[in-house]
Amino acid sequence: MSNTLAVATVTEALRQQIAQSLAPDIPFAVDVAARKPPTDPPAEPTITIFLYQVTPNASLRSTDAPTRAADGTVLTRPSAALDLHYLISFYGEEAELIPQRLLGCVVRTLHESPVLSKAMIEAAAEQPYLQGTDLAAAPQRVRFTPTALDIDDTSKLWGMLYQNNTPYALSLIYQGIAVLIDGRSTPVEPKPVKTRTVHAVPDAG
Repeated sequence: MSNTLAVATVTEALRQQIAQSLAPDIPFAVDVAARKPPTDPPAEPTITIFLYQVTPNASLRSTDAPTRAADGTVLTRPSAALDLHYLISFYGEEAELIPQRLLGCVVRTLHESPVLSKAMIEAAAEQPYLQGTDLAAAPQRVRFTPTALDIDDTSKLWGMLYQNNTPYALSLIYQGIAVLIDGRSTPVEPKPVKTRTVHAVPDAG
């Protein structure tokens, strides 16, 4: 479980993981950026990582609500369980199939290492804008899995982007499962039982 920097930490860790995995297969510089696909597709080799949707994690939704005592005292800290949906897009010289070459590297990387390790998260946490993140200490590790969209869902996604003049680009979609964000409520230890009364009941037989 983590604080409110967890989502941003996952995004930066994913960006670094992809950027560091390209060599030696990709012998040229690649700009790997956590941002929306550009409205003006870059000519230089580029990978964009765009968190386009966040949804509740179905299997962990029961952890969302706090447990309270009869007097309203919080007994367990609430946490929001989230899945992160990333659109990873590839740009470069089409004549040299650069987008496809970049895509192949990313697929291999996330298939071989689908789970963000503690070391990856700690490296991401070195960014000055992520100071204070505690995701590395969370027992729940984020796992990336590929998501297959049908034609309708793909059209809806890129149609939404095209409204902002963003043209289609060769892309993958991955889902990060799951991020737990702690609430701010501090649990109170339940009061111990002061006295215990035991009554002896005669045997009816």
